[in-house]
Amino acid sequence: MNIRQASQYLGVSPDTLYKYVGEQKIPAFKLGNRWRFKKSRLDQWMEEKSSQMEAKSKRKPKAAGKAAGQP
Repeated sequence: MNIRQASQYLGVSPDTLYKYVGEQKIPAFKLGNRWRFKKSRLDQWMEEKSSQMEAKSKRKPKAAGKAAGQP
């Protein structure tokens, strides 16, 4: 996939995707002078990010309860 296709697939702007690539936050490779993405790698990346977000959201209520003085 190219940048445009990958950004549509992920639901983010091409600018955001370029930012992620520059920060090495997303799996991508260069073919010539253009960035390319494998759908399977993007799916894996999204699954990993989703799992991380679920783990973080499960921890927040516990921390909020402790801050409020609840067990």
